[in-house]
Amino acid sequence: MKPLIVLNLKTYLEGTGEGAVRIARACKEVGEESGIEIAIAPQFCDIYRVASQVDVPVYSQHLDGVGAGSFTGHAFAKCIKDAGAVGTLINHSECRLKLADIEASVTAAKGEGLRTIICTNNIATTAAAAALGPDYVAVEPPELIGSGIPVSKADPEVVTGSVAAVERIDTAVKVLCGAGISKGEDLKAAIELGSVGVLLASGIVKAKDPKAALEDLVSLI
Repeated sequence: MKPLIVLNLKTYLEGTGEGAVRIARACKEVGEESGIEIAIAPQFCDIYRVASQVDVPVYSQHLDGVGAGSFTGHAFAKCIKDAGAVGTLINHSECRLKLADIEASVTAAKGEGLRTIICTNNIATTAAAAALGPDYVAVEPPELIGSGIPVSKADPEVVTGSVAAVERIDTAVKVLCGAGISKGEDLKAAIELGSVGVLLASGIVKAKDPKAALEDLVSLI
């Protein structure tokens, strides 16, 4: 099984507007060269821009558990799908939700056929997230996000423990590893610890050459 790489552009200037398209093209090229699925999560306003110009899996950075109607300012699942997204992040550490809201977001996303990645920060929250039946959980200790120190080295037990916890709850749910991921050795270690891929951001988005950084990321797989 080839790993999944999900690149979160956050609100970095380098990944905004046409920058998002350039990075998406790098994802497509490296993905085709390596045979590894590389998805991208741009800002809401760039979902259509990216999806319409680059044949690459696009994820939303967030999705609210609301339907059509009087929900001003919310991220509506149908609108996200119609913009070209194939999935969404939910409960990223920079956009945390209450448990009931996470469940509502997963339900809304599934209703539109969108893949779901619930972000978690430890083994206990990973187990709770797995019980909601997402496609993936992405475990990311927040203190390591953007640190350049990969969780696979700093806290490998949170990855192996999360994988074991998820397997006990729902074997259909897969685990992604996040926080501090940027190099080929990080992805290799994440896979060896039992995850099926990684969720990462600054190590690629803010690199001088994002394509070269992606090539290094997949070099050991």
